[in-house]
Amino acid sequence: MLKTCIHKLLCGLNAYCTFEPATRQMAKIYFSTGSNQGNRLLLLAEAATLINRQVGRVMQYSQVFETEPWGFDADTSFFNQVLVVDTNLGPHEVLEQILLIEQALGRKRIGNGYSSRTMDIDILFYDDLQLADERLVIPHPELHKRKFVLFPLAEVAPGLIHPVTGTSVAELLNSLQDNTHISVAAETNEFVRLFKP
Repeated sequence: MLKTCIHKLLCGLNAYCTFEPATRQMAKIYFSTGSNQGNRLLLLAEAATLINRQVGRVMQYSQVFETEPWGFDADTSFFNQVLVVDTNLGPHEVLEQILLIEQALGRKRIGNGYSSRTMDIDILFYDDLQLADERLVIPHPELHKRKFVLFPLAEVAPGLIHPVTGTSVAELLNSLQDNTHISVAAETNEFVRLFKP
């Protein structure tokens, strides 16, 4: 409170000035990570390691699932996973960090369509926040249509309620009309060894 009052005196009551609190309440984020280029399992582990260092502590993770490409054709299937992370970063700060992590892991963005990639990181949920602007939409607007997201998400948080639809993750998965093949990746146990929190 004292810091806020001093800040107002320095800035002037009518001046435009931002104040960032020294501490921010922790938020829980659900990420979807995926790769279908390079060493897919290693890339998922490196993504989790970098998220743990740059975004917040990875509290939980799903098994690694092997899934068919969604929205486009590719010769190589995807490895997908969901991470549950506690963070004190704001949603746009999180976005900046995951874009840097994708770039560090070799992601090259070509146009606006779907394509093969070394790493894709999506913010699924940020607590129960609903946000839509030119850079970021939370909850992820396509998650309820994607089996490769809902399957691992239901493993770690089946009772999580989607703040827009009001339905649980398990209910979303059960109602999904998607025959896409999905299975636990044979290498999923190796993830524990490769992930370095």
